[in-house]
Amino acid sequence: MSAPSLTKFVLKRPWLKRWMIPLSKWYADAAGYRKLGLRVDDLIPEESETVMLALKRLPPKEAYDRVFRLRRAFQCSLSHQLLPKDQQTKPEEDYLYLTPIIKQIEQESKERDDLDSLVVNKKKKQTPQAH
Repeated sequence: MSAPSLTKFVLKRPWLKRWMIPLSKWYADAAGYRKLGLRVDDLIPEESETVMLALKRLPPKEAYDRVFRLRRAFQCSLSHQLLPKDQQTKPEEDYLYLTPIIKQIEQESKERDDLDSLVVNKKKKQTPQAH
């Protein structure tokens, strides 16, 4: 699910961070999902098993809010309208709520795969050697 990220690389270099943060804010605004009342994690496709499991692990309030945002955005899309400014998602409200759960599930899956492929070898008894 997770794609390679340059985040750590960018954040370690202050000059690059100063250049990229305004660019990332412009891009998030230009993407238009906030104008429909969505958050960035609302855009993650639900087809994978990992995402489906993460959605099941969401707290009930967050799951309800997600469904509400998706339905409202769908209705706006059908009517070819954007939400009023006061109902649009503000940058400080646009946080990752599903991605941390997805990363946790991926780590659990990796750990499970590592444990499943673990091979245990018995040590052979060493016989005393004659001198």
